[in-house]
Amino acid sequence: MNIDPVAGPLLFSEVGKRHRHGTDSTIVNRLPILRFLPRGFRAHFVAMCGEFAGTFLFLFFAYSGTQVANTQTQAATSKTTLSQAANPAQLLYISLCFGFSLAVNAWVFFRISGGLFNPAVTLGLCLVGGQSWIRGVLVTISQLLGAIASAAVVSALFPGPLNVKTAISAGTSVSQGLFIEIFLTAQLIFTIFMLAAEKHKATFIAPIGIGLSLFIAELTGVYYTGGSLNPARSFAPNVVLHSFDHDHWIYWLGPILGSILASGFYKFIKMLEYETANPGQDFNEEEQANFDPNAHKSIPTIDYRPNEDEEQEKHGEPETLSSHTEATDYYDPDGVTPSPDSRVSRIGAHSAIKGKMKGPRTAAGHSPARSALKPEAVDSTNTYTAGPSAESGHRSQA
Repeated sequence: MNIDPVAGPLLFSEVGKRHRHGTDSTIVNRLPILRFLPRGFRAHFVAMCGEFAGTFLFLFFAYSGTQVANTQTQAATSKTTLSQAANPAQLLYISLCFGFSLAVNAWVFFRISGGLFNPAVTLGLCLVGGQSWIRGVLVTISQLLGAIASAAVVSALFPGPLNVKTAISAGTSVSQGLFIEIFLTAQLIFTIFMLAAEKHKATFIAPIGIGLSLFIAELTGVYYTGGSLNPARSFAPNVVLHSFDHDHWIYWLGPILGSILASGFYKFIKMLEYETANPGQDFNEEEQANFDPNAHKSIPTIDYRPNEDEEQEKHGEPETLSSHTEATDYYDPDGVTPSPDSRVSRIGAHSAIKGKMKGPRTAAGHSPARSALKPEAVDSTNTYTAGPSAESGHRSQA
């Protein structure tokens, strides 16, 4: 929903004040300084802000839930790592905190920055071409800063020492912990590729599947390694507590290798054209009826345009735009410009402004575009001929 606040003289430009209908509220809400920034720089800045806020909120609820789950264990053992005792209820509670927090915040922030919140996910998207490497580096920095801020806030808000660090359990070797992190991270990232990176009819509910993927990974990983799957998730508590374990490196190498594994398999099935192996999974009844397996297309093309004769018989003659119809504005990131479907574009008024309109022109002081939109009777005794004589300054007499 777009909200149009009352624009103050110091916050919003006059252009924004004059356009308050439809999508023009985006122009009204824009800070004037953003108009002078390059579009790419502005997009990177917005993505960094979104990843910082999203990572902060995701890990805040995940850390706080884990802190609550480990409160009794912390009082009994005075440890600052995840409780890895065989307590299914506690492990389930921690897994739910991480899975639901990711699902909600990814759904909130995916329109802003993609809702990544994880340097390993960012690396995977860069490897498969989902985003540029420059964007990847910038949002990774934001993710690490957001995670540190989240851990610091949880440490300050809740009583007792921060008890959310990830560590390998007593019966798990370093190599086992490394491969556990690799496979759990690969599962999460491949889910993101297939539900979010691959566009389909269920893409809008992809955050639910992604959150469930993290949930099932945490069910296995929390007991053995703490269930990191995210370098920022393990890095932040260590920074706040000023303590790094000797095996902390597996929480970086494991997710990175898992990201590479998921990216490689995703590229492999894309090269094999996996869509042709089991087509029709997203088809509706009309698409299924029109599907031709020999056409080598994943989605059939269906003409949904109504029959012109039937529409004319039902609704009468189609209405045409009058000569004084104004151009319909549409959203443009750098301002409000006439729509390509508007009256101005169809009659070539833009070409007239650029000096490409042929034929007679009105006298000086009248816009060719205005004349094209609102044709009026012109005094034939005071016209310029669009020819060599007009260019040399001679008037043609009627």
